Amino acid sequence: MEKQLKTIVIILAAVAVLLAGALTWIWIDRGGVIKELNLEKEDLTQQMVQLRADYDSLSTTNDTLNLRLMEEREKIDLLIERINKTESTNRVRMREYERELGTLRSIMRSYIHQIDSLNTLNIALRKDASQAREEASRATRQYQELQSTTEEYARQVELGAQLKGRDFVMTGITEAGKESNRSSRISKLKVCGSLIENAIAPKGPAYIYLRVKGPDGILLTNPDQGVFNAAGEQLVYSAVREIDYQGSEVEFCIFFGGVGFTRGIYTAEVFTAHGKIGNADILLR
Repeated sequence: MEKQLKTIVIILAAVAVLLAGALTWIWIDRGGVIKELNLEKEDLTQQMVQLRADYDSLSTTNDTLNLRLMEEREKIDLLIERINKTESTNRVRMREYERELGTLRSIMRSYIHQIDSLNTLNIALRKDASQAREEASRATRQYQELQSTTEEYARQVELGAQLKGRDFVMTGITEAGKESNRSSRISKLKVCGSLIENAIAPKGPAYIYLRVKGPDGILLTNPDQGVFNAAGEQLVYSAVREIDYQGSEVEFCIFFGGVGFTRGIYTAEVFTAHGKIGNADILLR
């Protein structure tokens, strides 16, 4: 009986040792699993944080797309908070978070594609706008050049249309109508010349103005004097004559008298409304 009792004690002791070993192994194995699950949780959290940083790096000028990116960032922030509050041993939740991570990555790739497309479009639009500005600038330059050329042509035509004179000669005329250079004999001065041919000059009445200066350089006038405009400048004339100009060369003479003459050099300047067209002088003895 005693021998049988000892056998039972030995068997129970062996079973206890085996149970203790099994429990120890189970505890050690469970600790390893928990450690592995904690590492997986940390890795998942880091992936979420990196994804949040990737979303932060995305930017666009499209307001609608920016609003959607902001919503996705808020989702990631909420998911990170939920992961931190969930036990690593809750494998069902962790697998759910991993699937959400994959979904968010797919969404981000879609946004990256949209942003790239918008950037490509913006580059094309900027290029088109730049080309449009260049074309507008080129058109403006061409217009300005054309305008300048047109104005120059108009100026040349205006200059070409002005009356011009030649062969001006001044002589003294006596009361008898004879030529003389004696100051005591003459009663008036005669200035003769020609308006040269000009096909583009205005046709019709043309006024010729004479300015005579005595030996002292003072302008000679009489009661018939008046004022005329020559190339924008107002001048006093000594005598004036109207002639009929039709584009062909025409000769004319203008007389000035009504004053006494003395010895010396008299000068004459001939004008039209466009300016001076000639001059002449005479030495009276």
